[in-house]
Amino acid sequence: MSAPSPPNTRRDVEFDADGTTLRGWFYPPDHGGPAAVVVMAHGFSLVKEAYLDRYAERFAAAGLAVLVYDHRNFGASQGSPRQEIDPWRQIEDYRHAITYSCTLPEVDPDRVGVWGTSYSGGHAVVVAASDLRVKAVVSQTPAINGVQTGWRRTPMAQLREAGEQFAAERIARMRTGEVAMRPVIGDVADRPVYPADDAFAYFTRVGEIAPSWRNEVTVRTGEWSRVYNAGDYIEMVSPRPLLMIVADEDTVSGTDLQLSAYNRALEPKRLKIIPGGHFAPYVDEFEATSSAAVEFFASHLRAGGR
Repeated sequence: MSAPSPPNTRRDVEFDADGTTLRGWFYPPDHGGPAAVVVMAHGFSLVKEAYLDRYAERFAAAGLAVLVYDHRNFGASQGSPRQEIDPWRQIEDYRHAITYSCTLPEVDPDRVGVWGTSYSGGHAVVVAASDLRVKAVVSQTPAINGVQTGWRRTPMAQLREAGEQFAAERIARMRTGEVAMRPVIGDVADRPVYPADDAFAYFTRVGEIAPSWRNEVTVRTGEWSRVYNAGDYIEMVSPRPLLMIVADEDTVSGTDLQLSAYNRALEPKRLKIIPGGHFAPYVDEFEATSSAAVEFFASHLRAGGR
């Protein structure tokens, strides 16, 4: 358990997740609490220093407690193989983070919200649909349909080769224990996860402000991401309130795929559409996205819950 800290002072925290230590920051509410809490983590390959502190500060200033943490295998958290993303393991870790937050004296365990963005935006949907402790969820530019985005990113002529590479990596890992990696951004010839210019610009900035971010993920990460459909859970979020934030030119997660999922979601729900691409929320549209989330959580995490 972390030692008490003065009001409004972010403190380093860590908690157990099935034997793996996850680390992050806890922001006490500005009025001392106990208060509603927002549990949040970053998207694909990213760490908490990549603009999540800005969101957490806004939430804490609005009277919310906030727990921000790094996913296992990334940043300050433990776990191996490093840089490997298992979406279902990350979803379970969201639940561990909720459990930990509910043990803190500043937190009202009956008023828990989850916030996710990009890959974790999909996780937030799954967690809200499956964990009854969650009373409100914000899903920002979510990776909602891995099957469709996987088909869109890989030309049909390369699908067989991609499958062969996944299979070869599994054999090599079994025989040698060595883990193959691929870049997140980079030259097209290196087959990065995100070849687009806006992704290159965003992750380059991340590298400047978040030294623990690494420009690589395991090859198996890509295999798992292609079959991860968080949108399959969208109807089950209700009756917990959902805010989905969608960028109108999102070519990473697919604006159309997100809107299709939103249309399937049941009430209560709210849609916020912002201009720009997948990475617009963090800088160019930070004011719009953070304000929408603050207003939503303030409305739905009142005393007594939903």
